Amino acid sequence: MSQRYLVPFGPKQTPHLFTDVLVIGAGIAGLRAALEAPASLDVLVVTKDSIQQSNSTYAQGGIAGVLSPEDRFENHIEDTLVAGAGLCDRAIVEMVVREAPQQINDLIRFGTNFDEEDGQLALTREGGHSHRRIVHALGDATGHEVMRAIIERSRQAANIILWDRTFTIDLLTHAGRCVGALVTRPQHGQLLIWAKQTILASGGCGMVYRETTNPPVATGDGMAAAYRAGVELRDMEFMQFHPTVLYVAGSSRYLISEAVRGEGAYLRDKHGERFMLADDPRAELAPRDVVAQAIVRCMERTQHPNVYLDLAHLEPARVRQRFPGIDRVCRGFGLDITKDRIPVRPGAHYMVGGVTVDAQGKTTLPGLWAAGEVTSSGLHGANRLASNSLLEGLVFGAQCGRGAAEAASQMPDSFVVPPLANLPSSRVPKEVVPAPALDVADITNSLRSLMVRKMGVVRDRTGLQAAKHDVDFWCRYVLAQQFEDRPGWELQNLLTVARLMIGAALAREESRGVHFRSDFPQRDDQHWQRQVASPALNG
Repeated sequence: MSQRYLVPFGPKQTPHLFTDVLVIGAGIAGLRAALEAPASLDVLVVTKDSIQQSNSTYAQGGIAGVLSPEDRFENHIEDTLVAGAGLCDRAIVEMVVREAPQQINDLIRFGTNFDEEDGQLALTREGGHSHRRIVHALGDATGHEVMRAIIERSRQAANIILWDRTFTIDLLTHAGRCVGALVTRPQHGQLLIWAKQTILASGGCGMVYRETTNPPVATGDGMAAAYRAGVELRDMEFMQFHPTVLYVAGSSRYLISEAVRGEGAYLRDKHGERFMLADDPRAELAPRDVVAQAIVRCMERTQHPNVYLDLAHLEPARVRQRFPGIDRVCRGFGLDITKDRIPVRPGAHYMVGGVTVDAQGKTTLPGLWAAGEVTSSGLHGANRLASNSLLEGLVFGAQCGRGAAEAASQMPDSFVVPPLANLPSSRVPKEVVPAPALDVADITNSLRSLMVRKMGVVRDRTGLQAAKHDVDFWCRYVLAQQFEDRPGWELQNLLTVARLMIGAALAREESRGVHFRSDFPQRDDQHWQRQVASPALNG
């Protein structure tokens, strides 16, 4: 049982705010969009936690771009298309790749300090890339430095207001278009924000899995809100699993960057054997889907819960200088990365699918734009190439910012509130348990464990159908409730996203990119070289 709006509200009881452009999400895509708006337009950026809490901040590897004389746009385009396994939109790939150098230069202009060697930008190589083309910062903390600069730049803009700790409950729609959002803030309660144009840049949904590199904020809120608003989503079967996530009891699932293998690290099984050589000629530098699936097979073969990254053959000083963050975290567990093998296994990392957008970042709902991980833009196809995600956020953030600003500037100021309301629910079936009796944390943990077991790196019909049965059951009584706090809303959003993901994975009866069906292990271009769209709730 689903609801259009998660909570009751009414225009006579709820405070209002009007703005030209509303940006939901303060990661790289959202802030890049905000910075494109001219000073004549008011921009409000809302994010549900602190400004620093986004997947963008936690990005380690870097940003891909053609910056060296021996590299070519055509090389980067081809690498992206190969990784995308036949589902990339070539026109989108070409647009993004060709804009990469300018976006990187813009970040430098905003104050980002990328790592340098001999006065030039230091470039590294990652899995799936044919050349060294990844710019990075602070060794292995690129996202932290990029976001520091872009947040600072946004705070300096007089027309941009940043609201943190502001949870977006739902998008508001009226007369067939998006007109803003319903949010809640501590000490303020619910607030209706009316916007001429709205940009959704709310990030991914890695928290739908127990094993994930994502921060706790990544609960798919934007995807679920868009679905309830009647927006088309697609490619929801394609969750990218990062092959190498630190696997130590008691640690958060810390990402061990792709760049570690890019710099020459080996993957070894519990016996010390390099197993990637037998799986793919590119060995450790194969794309993420290939490496993650090889690791899962190795774990099953050796009956061991993880594999190991080995950097012992690399120059120790260089390793510590290149990966200071990883070195610091591993030392906390008594591991010396220059000598000891690092235990790793795959974890949910990046949602390839999401809200359908065109080349400008327009969604299927007028007045709503979207950029970054919340979207399916056609750039990644069935598998994202390493270090193309921050790049996508920059390019599409700028596209959305320009487009939304232009559209908003053509609309006159109008401070009239449409007659939108959502009454307290009286539709909860009698057999459904009342909300206070629900253990939200227990259901959330059960969902996240289920997704690892049944919707992980390797899937099959039996497991997916079992997952669908359980998620549908939970949805019946959880989605019917009207919660009053963030954990309840996040659970409703996670369930909504999980149901879309499982449905798409059941539909795609082949293996392609990050979607591997053991019961359909081959790629089937004749029937499945197309995208799976998820039907919208009100579409």
